[in-house]
Amino acid sequence: MTTPTDTNRDLLTVIASMRAKPGKEDELRAALESLVEPTKTEPGNVNYDLYQGVQDPAVFYFYENWESAEFLQQHSKSPILRETTARAATELVDGEITIVTLGRIA
Repeated sequence: MTTPTDTNRDLLTVIASMRAKPGKEDELRAALESLVEPTKTEPGNVNYDLYQGVQDPAVFYFYENWESAEFLQQHSKSPILRETTARAATELVDGEITIVTLGRIA
């Protein structure tokens, strides 16, 4: 099994995580799923994968790889991401949305 960074260690990896408010799991999942296909067509996107916790289905993660910081910055300004994130943060997410940007070292 390979990952995108196996063939390109210079990719920028992003892991975003969030927890749904109680009773809002399905609504948050639908909102996050609506981001996947449009984001996969953005310039510089290598992968944009959405995960849901197995032990805790209220937790969601995005695992993303981008060709550069510039492409990631363009993504962060996309209207669909801004709109969905604003709605999620105020109506659907319990606490903060955590975003970590990583570079692979091994």
